[in-house]
Amino acid sequence: MLLRLRTVPAFLQKVPQALTIFCLILLGYGVKAEEIKSPNGQLTLEFSLQRGGVPTYHLTYKGRDVIKPSKLGFDLKNAPSLTSGFAVAESKQRTFDESWQPVWGEVKTIRNHYNELAVTLTQAATSRIIRVRFRVFDDGLGFRYEFPKQDKLTHFVVKEERTQFALAGDHKAFWLPGDYDTQEYNTTTSKLSQVRALMKAAVTPNASQTTFSPTGVQTPLMLKSQDGLYINLHEAALIDYSTMSLELDDKNFILETHLTPDAAGDKGFLQTPANSPWRTVVVSDRAGDILESHLILNLNEPTKYKDVSWIKPVKYVGVWWEMITGRSTWAYTDATNIKLDSTDYRTLKPNGRHAANTAHVKEYIDFAAKHGFDAVLVEGWNVGWEDWFGEHKDYVFDFVTPYPDFDVQELHRYAAGKNVKLIMHHETSGAVRNYERHLEAAYKFMADNGYNAVKSGYVGDILPLGQHHYSQWTNNHYLYALTEAAKYHIMVNAHEAVRPTGLARTYPNLIGNEAARGTEYEAFGGNNPDHTTILPFTRLMGGPMDYTPGIFQTQISALNPENKSFVHSTLARQLALYVTMYSPLQMAADLPENYNKHLDAFQFIKDVAVDWDDTKVLEAEPGDYVTIARKAKGKNSWFIGSSCDENGRTSTVNFSFLDPGKPYVATIYADARNAHYEKNPQAYTIRKVNVTSKSRLAQYCAPGGGYAISVVPATTRR
Repeated sequence: MLLRLRTVPAFLQKVPQALTIFCLILLGYGVKAEEIKSPNGQLTLEFSLQRGGVPTYHLTYKGRDVIKPSKLGFDLKNAPSLTSGFAVAESKQRTFDESWQPVWGEVKTIRNHYNELAVTLTQAATSRIIRVRFRVFDDGLGFRYEFPKQDKLTHFVVKEERTQFALAGDHKAFWLPGDYDTQEYNTTTSKLSQVRALMKAAVTPNASQTTFSPTGVQTPLMLKSQDGLYINLHEAALIDYSTMSLELDDKNFILETHLTPDAAGDKGFLQTPANSPWRTVVVSDRAGDILESHLILNLNEPTKYKDVSWIKPVKYVGVWWEMITGRSTWAYTDATNIKLDSTDYRTLKPNGRHAANTAHVKEYIDFAAKHGFDAVLVEGWNVGWEDWFGEHKDYVFDFVTPYPDFDVQELHRYAAGKNVKLIMHHETSGAVRNYERHLEAAYKFMADNGYNAVKSGYVGDILPLGQHHYSQWTNNHYLYALTEAAKYHIMVNAHEAVRPTGLARTYPNLIGNEAARGTEYEAFGGNNPDHTTILPFTRLMGGPMDYTPGIFQTQISALNPENKSFVHSTLARQLALYVTMYSPLQMAADLPENYNKHLDAFQFIKDVAVDWDDTKVLEAEPGDYVTIARKAKGKNSWFIGSSCDENGRTSTVNFSFLDPGKPYVATIYADARNAHYEKNPQAYTIRKVNVTSKSRLAQYCAPGGGYAISVVPATTRR
């Protein structure tokens, strides 16, 4: 064990070192226990027991403070805290290095290489034991608490986790208000010292929301120091535990964990042996390194499934955007006071605006088949939509009974005949108990009718009331729904659920998540123009997002004259999002009629891959721009996307990622010189150029705009 002394009292300075250490322990002074470095030596993690046996850690990058000495521990309910009085019982180090292949992902192979320090601590006053396990990668740090099986600590209730992240200054932050129920806020960009003053404006209305503090923020939290360090704070492997937010001490710039409580205010029920999720710190002096990090995935366990052949990336269209914009409706009738067990929909008058009808869905199936899409999502197919929202009804949907105008068997037959799958939609309305009550029947219904993917939703307050979207109890439900789906070979795309923490490595049928403001908010007033330049650094750190891009008609009034919202993006940037907003589940979200007006631009959506062998971040600055190149799975084709904020810019692309000496053809879908996300969003150009690995490209991006490029090997002439 490496022992180093902190400042020593003058009367001990001439005492031999061994005796000094003994005296310091008796006097309650701290002794620095041990340090480990990342494999490349640029990151250093130091663990210390400070005065009174308080465990702390300290992280530096190239000699610069990332996390200053910060405390670790827990407050427990009706029991002494686990924050002090510790001694080091054992300390072990090891090195781990392996490579693994994800079922789907941004790269073909991921290297998992770290140095590990596991410190076992004993609390003399209680004889309780905890272990803190640190893993230092070249791109950051992951650490978690482990509670071994023991006599003095069996069942316990967490009052609060006391993990600190003491920052080195008043960093620039890209933050969301701390909330137990939603992440669907626009990101606020400010100094940490400004969070309190800006919090009120940052909290905008949502179907379910519970903010907890004027200085509480959510993870993933992206930070940039004044001296150019990029720091991302999040968690990995969130299983049987409450979701972590962060409480900011805006005077000292210390962030401390704040767990989501249950209905009784408790933060977690644990039984030894047990582990916390990993707390993660990704750091670099290059913004692109943050986006290329696989640290969070590496901290999750390998897949639990022996057979993953049924899990396949999906490109889809759907009956969705027309309801979001208000052009049509999910509900079959305009009736109210619906009770599923006593309502015969055949006796009710249709409202004439119900989109999920057999004839209309066939139109989407035809469009998908014509253009090579894998699937069609249909929302509003099942009974119960008339008076579900905001009523706290427990028995809202049964997930198996279609409306009279939706013929399940006929659509199954029709879609199968055109080699198209249908994607089921399960809106739970937050009634978690009701969903679990019907889950097995719902999944069996899907399997019997050819559905292999489901979009689940949790709009509204969680029932039973008092629970939250991000509490331990509800997090356990999300995992239960996911693992039950796997038994029926069903992939899950969960909306309004907890933000991802890399669990898709362990459960790869979690093929999509929302957990942030997606494209739907463009019909509810709009997302900020810089929104998609920030999300890759925040929401996407834990896993892919079903952002639902591809809106070509950006004026919502063209679909619904009463809706004056508009999409804060140019058409060219909508194409770029298929590359910059990673997901193995990508939707062409607009209506077929709007794609038919721009088939030349629609070609990029048809061509772009949804699974990748390699990813290169070419340019990046959170809140300003991001440019990413990805290589299609099993092919030598590349796709590039670039998105910028409201200021516009000229992007520079270096094609050095291409195979040397080989010719390629690049098709560039770009903003016209007069394009503007607000004034002229549909102005775009398409051109082809020949490129090689030595080529360079300067490409204009309009305000709120971007570009997309497909790069394919040049055809050899004979």
